[in-house]
Amino acid sequence: MTQHMINVGFGNSVVAGRVLLVVNPKSSPVKKLKDEAKAQKKLIDVTEGRKTRSIIILDTNHVILSAIQPETVTQRFSASPIDDKEN
Repeated sequence: MTQHMINVGFGNSVVAGRVLLVVNPKSSPVKKLKDEAKAQKKLIDVTEGRKTRSIIILDTNHVILSAIQPETVTQRFSASPIDDKEN
């Protein structure tokens, strides 16, 4: 079975099936979630020092900070190929 990867910026990818949410980082509940992930050592920053534009939440409770707009990340999901070769 092939795992589809989604580019989340600067050559970094995440397994598409693991993503639960792609959200805007500006709301206070999302900021709290980010702080909790940092305290639990589950925060992954792939912004390369740029402004965080989206936060990606995985089913493993890891939180990924990305410099890519949430709309762009979401569009990459719809552009992801479907594996028709599975039996």
